[in-house]
Amino acid sequence: MSINLDDLAADTGFTTGGKGAEGPTWLPEPEPRERAYTVISVDDHIVEPPHTFEGRLPAKFADRAPKVVEKDGGAEVWVYDGNDFPNVGFNAVVGRPVSEYSFEPSRFDEMRRGAWDIHHRIKDMDLGGIYASLNFPSFLPGFAGQRLQLTTSDTELALASVRAWNDWHLEEWAGTYPDRIIPCQIPWLLDPELGAEEIRRNAERGFKAVTFSEAPQKLGLPSLHTGYWDPVMRACAETGTVVNLHIGSSGTSPATADDAPPDTVGVLFFGYAMFAAVDWLYSMLPVRFPDLKICLSEGGIGWVAGLMDRLDHMLSYHDMYGTWTPDIGLTPAEVLKRNFWFCAVEDQSSFVQRDRIGVENILLESDYPHCDSTWPDTQAVIESEIGGLPEADVRRFTWQNAAELYRHPVPAEVQADPNAF
Repeated sequence: MSINLDDLAADTGFTTGGKGAEGPTWLPEPEPRERAYTVISVDDHIVEPPHTFEGRLPAKFADRAPKVVEKDGGAEVWVYDGNDFPNVGFNAVVGRPVSEYSFEPSRFDEMRRGAWDIHHRIKDMDLGGIYASLNFPSFLPGFAGQRLQLTTSDTELALASVRAWNDWHLEEWAGTYPDRIIPCQIPWLLDPELGAEEIRRNAERGFKAVTFSEAPQKLGLPSLHTGYWDPVMRACAETGTVVNLHIGSSGTSPATADDAPPDTVGVLFFGYAMFAAVDWLYSMLPVRFPDLKICLSEGGIGWVAGLMDRLDHMLSYHDMYGTWTPDIGLTPAEVLKRNFWFCAVEDQSSFVQRDRIGVENILLESDYPHCDSTWPDTQAVIESEIGGLPEADVRRFTWQNAAELYRHPVPAEVQADPNAF
C-alpha cells in the first residue's frame, strides 16, 4: 500500500512538485536576528529522523517497525507494516525559495537539517531568537498519531510504535535540551481507558501536552459527543496535560466548491480551528472537566471575537435547543475564555481585540519548518504586529502565557533579556 500524495495535496491545497532537476535551491544562510523579545513558540514541527524508532520496539516487530528506505530513483520513504509513506519531509521548506514550496522534500538532504536534527534545531531557534518551542509530529505519525494506529490492523504493533515515538520525543528530542523544548506526546486513540493510562504515565514522565485530533469522527473514530473520550479528557484535566488541536489533525480541510482553486483552502485555513472550537465547546467536555486546557494550534485569532459575539447571541435560543442549561453557571463565551487558548502566526489586524479574546489566552508561534513559518524573521514579525502594545500584554503574548499554560518556566535572566540564552 502507498499513500497517494496527489490525493493528499488536493485535501490541503499544496502541490506535489517543487524542486528543480538538480535538487532544491537553497537561500543564503541567514544571519542571526536581533532579539527584542523573549519568545516561546507553541507550534513548530518535527521531521522524524530515520533512527526515531530504532531499538525502541520489541524485537518481534523489528521487520514491521517504521523505518526509512531508499527507493529506486533516490527518494526516501517511511515503510511501516508493509505500507509506504512517501513523504519524509512534509512541507519542510524553510531555507528554500517560495517557488519551491510543496509537499516535498522527499529526502533528508533536501531539507534544512534543523527540521530533523535536534542540535541544528536549537541552532535555528537561536538564529531566529526563539527561547523555547513546542513541536508537533510530522507526516508519518500524523498530527494526532493517527497514521501509526489506523494504517495497521495490529493494535499491539500500533501501541508499541506510539510508545516508541513518545519515548524518542521525551528522551532525545526534548530531553537533549529540556529548557528549550516542551514535551508533547501523541495519544493512544483506540481504547480510551488505556489512552487515559498513557496520559497519566506520560505526565509523570514529564510530558506537558498531547496533540489530539480536532475532529476524531473524521478519522473514523467516535465523535466528541459520544462520551468515548471522557477517560482521556479526565486524565488530561487531572494531570494538567494541555490538549493541542492542530489544524489539519482531522485529515480534512475547509473547502468550498469541488472545482474551486486550491487557494481557497489556504484562505480558509482558520476554519479548522473555528469549527473545532465550537464542536469541543458544545461537546460539554470543558463543562464536565472544568480544568481541561485546550489549545487551538495554528488556527489564528482573527475569528475568536466574532465567535464570542455569536455565542452570546445564541443565548437567546438556548431554551429552544436545551443544550446549554442554566445550571452550567457560565455562558458558552465564558467557558471558551476559561478553557481555550488561541495561537497567532501573522494576525496583525486582530490584536486590537485582545481584551475580548483574553490577554491571557493568546500565544505566538513560528511554524518552523513549514511554508507558513516566520523563521528566521520571527522577531521582526512580532515587532511589526505587537511592538506598539502595552509592555505587560506583549510579555504575556511572547512567553508568559505559554510558560504558564505548559508549566515551562523561563529563567529570570531570560525573561529580562532575550539575549541571555
